[in-house]
Amino acid sequence: MKEEIRKEIVDIYIKDPIQKFISNSSASGVVLFISALLALIIANTPWSDWYHSLWHIHFKIGFSDYIIDKDLHHWINDGLMAIFFFVVGLELKREVLAGELSSPKNAILPLCGAVGGMAVPALIYMFFNPTGEASNGWGIPMATDIAFALGILYLLGKNVPTTLKIFLTALAIADDIGAVLVIAFFYTSNIDFMSLFTGAAFLVVLITANLIGVRSTLFYAIVGIAGLWTAFLMSGVHATIAAVIAAFTIPSTARIPENTFTNIIQKLLNKFNDLDPNNQPTLTEDQLHVLSKMSKVSNEALPPLQRLEHGMHPLVSFIVMPIFAFANAGVTIKGEFMELIMSPVTLGVILGLLIGKVVGVFGITFILTKLKIAKLPVGMNTLHLLGASILAAIGFTMSLFISGLAFTNPIYDMEAKIGILLASFIAGIFGFITIKRANSIQRKKGLTIT
Repeated sequence: MKEEIRKEIVDIYIKDPIQKFISNSSASGVVLFISALLALIIANTPWSDWYHSLWHIHFKIGFSDYIIDKDLHHWINDGLMAIFFFVVGLELKREVLAGELSSPKNAILPLCGAVGGMAVPALIYMFFNPTGEASNGWGIPMATDIAFALGILYLLGKNVPTTLKIFLTALAIADDIGAVLVIAFFYTSNIDFMSLFTGAAFLVVLITANLIGVRSTLFYAIVGIAGLWTAFLMSGVHATIAAVIAAFTIPSTARIPENTFTNIIQKLLNKFNDLDPNNQPTLTEDQLHVLSKMSKVSNEALPPLQRLEHGMHPLVSFIVMPIFAFANAGVTIKGEFMELIMSPVTLGVILGLLIGKVVGVFGITFILTKLKIAKLPVGMNTLHLLGASILAAIGFTMSLFISGLAFTNPIYDMEAKIGILLASFIAGIFGFITIKRANSIQRKKGLTIT
């Protein structure tokens, strides 16, 4: 009896709150924000030297002439972030196959909004930085951080229309496609074609395995990491692109179809019910055998794509992205702060995000709805659309990532990161206020938010 009470207390006060926190979409945004803030604080204290020297510690893997030697910062940005891009790839594939991007009717508004939200920020940045190394940062204000943006939506509670969440998710996913393409084509160093051809060979193996019905996630992990990712890392094409490509080779169909799964589970359930219970805390051998079969069948009824996406989300949200934020957001502010803000790079990033994103996303989508080429999702008003456009200006993760690829000059990198952090913070506050106001107007008109 005491043991049962103890277990119930643990479940109520420890396990359930932790699981609820992890499943809450706003929680990852909170953890990400805390990581970035902590890095920013440490980088501007007497511990600044320790913070910056930490990322220059070198690690080597390999053997003989095949050795990869990189510092901790590169292992995080090229290695750990490959996990993030792998999950992004899984989400992209799911959305294209069966999500919001699978239907042209549903996809046209967020897709066109994403195109506008990438083109206008890049043009604004180039206006301030037309030449030299500073011009390489044009891709920085193009990105949207889906974790932060959705986190702010969830902080608004149940009053946010579900259609707004879907629209912003589809917009951010389409934005991710653009960011991946930009990294692949414009932020790639000198290419080693031999390594690239080796990577292509491993890609053929992964695609063939998918076509012949291989469903082992371990197989895809080994070939994808040891083969495809390593080859891309050594080729000069950014290794995170390999993660996205590998994700698209993951099977999206289950070994056991839905109808077959239902029939098999029903038979096993009937068989389990027919077994004599032993009235003990433990199960009989026959019961264990049936349950083991049910577990195996259930696992085979789940597509590897969704199993991996669901299983890896907590890892990415609460480990990978916070570590990346802590390693990249620690900007030591040197010199006059106002001078830094007024530098062309910082201005290009801030105005590219805050003005470019809003004008690009809201402008395009508003015109499409007025011309009746596309419809505003049910439950949303024009102010909701504006609020979503402002939240799209939260660049953070992807913007920081592209900043690290764009510049070799640490001054430019510092200025870009200051711009990213300031713009993302301002966009988060104004996006929150705008959507809250939109909800209020919706309620006053007596419209139901769905």
